Amino acid sequence: MVSSRRMEEIAISKFKATCLAVLERVRKTGKPVLVTRFGQPVAEVGPPSAANHSKRELGSMRGTARIVGDIVAPASDEDDWEVLRS
Repeated sequence: MVSSRRMEEIAISKFKATCLAVLERVRKTGKPVLVTRFGQPVAEVGPPSAANHSKRELGSMRGTARIVGDIVAPASDEDDWEVLRS
């Protein structure tokens, strides 16, 4: 997503050579970088959105499920197991 503000642009060849440094700069500043090829935008490198980050956090699904019934009881009768053994 390219905003109306002027963001830093970097040629794809320079991005390839300095990729780790660019990613670290984006992480530290939170400002996206526009990667170009022959002067045309091909990618935007930016920090992850807060919505995406929260989905990955441990416990983010807490409270969204409900246990219905007995979850420790056998799923079928013991007689069914005997039939399956044969």
